[in-house]
Amino acid sequence: MTFIQIIEFRTTRIDELNALIDGWLETTAGKRAATRAAQTKDRDTENTYLHVVEFPSYEEAMANSDLPETSEFATKLAALCDGPATFRNLDVIREVPM
Repeated sequence: MTFIQIIEFRTTRIDELNALIDGWLETTAGKRAATRAAQTKDRDTENTYLHVVEFPSYEEAMANSDLPETSEFATKLAALCDGPATFRNLDVIREVPM
């Protein structure tokens, strides 16, 4: 079952955060489980962003989280944020092409 994780965070350092993401993408090429991601910016709340990340399954998402590169990324991400991130862990139960 497809699994989606939504990560909501606040930061005034989005360019540094994007550089961090680019580095993580490079170092995890060929071993990460994430299949798709979208970075969004909240139009109503300043400096608030959401990452929507898709995985083939919950189990593969957890294996992805266990990568040393992901642990290092999470630590650095937290340092760039204005407070703790909020995580939503979602099992996809229906998809409808539109």
